[in-house]
Amino acid sequence: MVEQIAPDSVSNQDGIRAWLEGNSRHVPDKIFIESVDQEKSISHGAMSLLCRQIAHYLDSRDIKANDRVALLAGNSLEHLAVYLGVLAYGATICTINIEMNRAHFSDILKAVDARLLLYENGLNIEDWQRESAGDWLALGEWRESGGSGFFADIAGFPDDRAIPSVNTSSDIASIFYTSGTEAAPKGIVCSYAELIANVAPTSAAFGITAQDRVLDFRSYNWVSAQVLSALGPLRQGATLLLARKFSQSRYFDWLRDYGATIAAGNPTTINMLNNRPHAVTAKDLPQLRYIFSSSAPLLRKDWTAFEERYRIPIAQGFGASEMMWIAGCDEHSRRFGSVGKPLAYQNLRIVDTNGASLPVGETGAVEVGRGEGAEYRYLTPSGKITTHARGRIRTGDLGHLDGDGYLYLTGRSKEVIICGGVNISPVEIDNSVLELPGVAEAAAIGVPDDIHGEAVVVFAVRLPGTELSAEEILAHCRARLAAAKLPREIIFRESLPKTARGKMDRRALAEAWRQKS
Repeated sequence: MVEQIAPDSVSNQDGIRAWLEGNSRHVPDKIFIESVDQEKSISHGAMSLLCRQIAHYLDSRDIKANDRVALLAGNSLEHLAVYLGVLAYGATICTINIEMNRAHFSDILKAVDARLLLYENGLNIEDWQRESAGDWLALGEWRESGGSGFFADIAGFPDDRAIPSVNTSSDIASIFYTSGTEAAPKGIVCSYAELIANVAPTSAAFGITAQDRVLDFRSYNWVSAQVLSALGPLRQGATLLLARKFSQSRYFDWLRDYGATIAAGNPTTINMLNNRPHAVTAKDLPQLRYIFSSSAPLLRKDWTAFEERYRIPIAQGFGASEMMWIAGCDEHSRRFGSVGKPLAYQNLRIVDTNGASLPVGETGAVEVGRGEGAEYRYLTPSGKITTHARGRIRTGDLGHLDGDGYLYLTGRSKEVIICGGVNISPVEIDNSVLELPGVAEAAAIGVPDDIHGEAVVVFAVRLPGTELSAEEILAHCRARLAAAKLPREIIFRESLPKTARGKMDRRALAEAWRQKS
């Protein structure tokens, strides 16, 4: 049982710095980060010393609490060293995914107004460097002896003196941006107390221990990977196996060769492994405990297909940028179709449109709240920090709790289809269509209807070699769905659009339907 930490009671002195120094004392030679692409690693002891050098470098530049350091890089050992070093010191780290946010990067730069900007070579950002008043430095490469770029600059700074203390728990630890593929990205503002308070309950929910070796390829510009597989293993004294991106051809090799015990996944990567199967089962990976799936609900059909083929358990988790991790489970606590039990301190409720709590089994809006003093904040394009909500906030998801407290997600509130006053989850329609052999992908959307307000339209992808007809799908749905939920039309496509995070892009499908009509 892990103690639930009050978000206003911790700081980096209790968290990142203490974890670094504790691991340096107790497991200095144990590998903390093994970069599978860079083919190099750093121990817990070496990371602690490196973070001290980064902190003293920042101190020499008179960077204080709430001063911002922008990190413009993909996954690498160097990326995580800077992330941890800035947090251990007490300034604000701003992780920006250039690939996802390039269209809005100029506006993001102005809003962040960073004192120091560390960038990875090859990002083609030269035109923007003239727009920022901050100092730009090439990130370079860390090596055990010396280094290049920023890591050469810090080499002369002390690693044997304590890290200066510049912040309190209420100061800003992190600013990170959502993907922004459909609209301007949101800058999420997170205090030290909020960030650190999420780590222990998340590690406990996913069952991460000191013995684990966690493989993750997700972007460390987002808080999901930062908390679960960077700060989690740091706190536990475990090992992170870091990949730059997902590789369908190398994934199982990584699991075997690096002895991963827990591995990241998401619905897109799990489907890729389903559609291009490998001759691998759990017997070939005896050290692997489970694969976790996040970023979007995993369809039951895909979950079942993966486990039947590979015999490797999947455990789902759930989070949101503003609230970080909200629920999770491991191979022992998982329940099919569920994202696990909510973290206790998030105080999750399922509510109706008026905000009243709903009983077990009833579907409504997912709402969390860390207490009356909790604030959920954004960095606006003008550079001002604004409070989006206080106390409690809705995630935008729909779901229900079962009698044992497990959370099941059924869709997004903005995607709900309202037909004749009946609220319809598109995921329910998706799952029904996907039960039919011959369907590879399916996505339901709501379209305008003169009589009922909205009607259901389904976009579907056939499996190669099948000649499934629209009428066959409709007949299948008639046997399983209420009349109000029956699709009005089936539209076949070669593929269905996904967002940058691998989620089904229903907005793009709605736009395609409008253009067709």
